[in-house]
Amino acid sequence: MNALMPLEKRDIPPLLEFKNITVIKGATKVLDRVSLTIAEGENVAILGPNGAGKSSLIRTINREYYPVSSGGSNTFRVRGKENWDVFDLRAAIGIVTNDLQFAFTRDLPVREAVLSGNFSSIRLFMHKVTPQMEEKADELIEFLGISHLAGRPMTSLSSGEARRVLIARALVHEPKTLILDEPTNSLDLSALHKFRATLRSIAKQGTGIIMATHNLHDIIPEISRVILMKDRRFVADGRKQEILTDRKMQNLFGVPVQVREEDGWYYATGY
Repeated sequence: MNALMPLEKRDIPPLLEFKNITVIKGATKVLDRVSLTIAEGENVAILGPNGAGKSSLIRTINREYYPVSSGGSNTFRVRGKENWDVFDLRAAIGIVTNDLQFAFTRDLPVREAVLSGNFSSIRLFMHKVTPQMEEKADELIEFLGISHLAGRPMTSLSSGEARRVLIARALVHEPKTLILDEPTNSLDLSALHKFRATLRSIAKQGTGIIMATHNLHDIIPEISRVILMKDRRFVADGRKQEILTDRKMQNLFGVPVQVREEDGWYYATGY
């Protein structure tokens, strides 16, 4: 995997470094000996069918899930550290998930939802909001094209609008990487178009994108590396052009698939 890192970044600790990570929830193994290295600022898609373990991987990165110990043979590092607090994590990584979007289905204004990202809370309580925080929130709200929504309650938004609000919330700390779990679930064609444009703008400004998805068409042209996940393990990892092939997609999803590339976008047909 290190061969895929830019040469100038090889002397910098990886953003993520997992080796032989296994996670068990109850009686179920949700990750099975996963090894992964992702460089700071790298754009990566983790592609696999539903139930492959993608969301469990995101929860492990976010420290919602913890790997089982295997006698010192596993590695679980972020930016070279095995132990770090939530403030370090927020500076490195912004995360948007469907669980988070559900948590924000409540009657609070969009601007407050964005500002709450400064405190890892669902809303503002006794938090001290600084002018700098307000300025950054307003800047992101404008950048993501949701200024007209700033005063509206989250419950009044469409799925696509709420997704952009949560991206703004995730970016208030200017993280080096934005992680998205199944980002286009429930989006119609118009919302999908706006969301893709949003992600491309974020990537072009230098923020790394790590995306877990089951849709080829979610993979924006700026993503150069694709990891295939099936049965809670990684089954392939490489450059996008080498991974998104008919044979590999057929093996991954278990159906006849024809992969078509158009202007940097990939689509699956024939199933």
